[in-house]
Amino acid sequence: MVPPTAVTDAKSGSSGVAVKDPVKDTILTPRFYTTDFEAMADMDLRPNEAELEAICEEFRKDYNRHHFVRNDEFEGAADKLDPETRRVFIEFLEQSCTSEFSGFLLYKELSRRIKARNPLLAECFAHMARDEARHAGFLNKSMSDFGLQLDLGFLTANKKYTFFKPKFIFYATYLSEKIGYWRYIAIFRHLEQHPESKIFPIFNFFENWCQDENRHGDFFDALMKSQPDTVRGLRARLWCRFFLLAVFATMYVRDVARKEFYEALGLDAREYDRMVIDKTNETSARVFPVVLDVKNPRFYERLENIVNNNESLESVDKSSSPAPFKFVRKLPHWIGNGIEMASLFLMSPVRSENYQPSVR
Repeated sequence: MVPPTAVTDAKSGSSGVAVKDPVKDTILTPRFYTTDFEAMADMDLRPNEAELEAICEEFRKDYNRHHFVRNDEFEGAADKLDPETRRVFIEFLEQSCTSEFSGFLLYKELSRRIKARNPLLAECFAHMARDEARHAGFLNKSMSDFGLQLDLGFLTANKKYTFFKPKFIFYATYLSEKIGYWRYIAIFRHLEQHPESKIFPIFNFFENWCQDENRHGDFFDALMKSQPDTVRGLRARLWCRFFLLAVFATMYVRDVARKEFYEALGLDAREYDRMVIDKTNETSARVFPVVLDVKNPRFYERLENIVNNNESLESVDKSSSPAPFKFVRKLPHWIGNGIEMASLFLMSPVRSENYQPSVR
């Protein structure tokens, strides 16, 4: 195990574990969210209350309450990884832990703030906060196997919070939960077939884990159906396109940039992301009025242009040029990314009722 004193971006901690400084916020790092709690408390659930109550009953059963228990496989597993695999795997753990903890904070605060006026919604959020806290804690404990842990209390107090209206929270969290399901189940199924690529025992937990993500996504599906304006009309179609594109593009660019992690698992980052995007797009067609035309070859050509621009931006950052010159050199790539994203957004979407699932 790497000694805590040898780890960069970390402060000395107790019990031989270093407290890792959080990575610098970028467009690709997980965000913390807040919202209009009054509007959420006043939300009328009657248009789809029966489905929401049924989902809440599923949450109450807490199928995974005994699932996240570490076993002997974790003992010494970190020591078997080569330095490069350790580095990219720690990055994966940190990003995943931060994302899960972000969900916990949002759901917990929603539950607390709306409990008196909207008890059913508050209970659903409380159960989801329970799940996300369990996930974040399990990931952070895995980081400690590498001599590191995130200071989640520090993140709570110091991370910048982004305000989203409730309907934007619905779009973003629905997609986050559903894409999380497809990411985790794809890795689990791949490693079932290729156990030699299972670099750490945490992947054994992904099958049950992703079912939590799936149930959370189903909750937001039902919640959007209870608020018809979120999935009907021109504005809803535009916002669904925007959030689908934002989530897909962020994941694709981030994963290609850390492709070494997926290579360590025996996966090709691009092929993996294409499958996850395709399945999440297909799933989203069950609630969103439109989805993206991800089968159009231009979709991935434009994403690759963004990947190339980001690589150029990173190269400029690493150069020894003075800051003003760096800005000038970065400007064409920023503009290029803006043009590519606008072009992707303006691509004709697919009406959900006409969407043809891929055969895999």
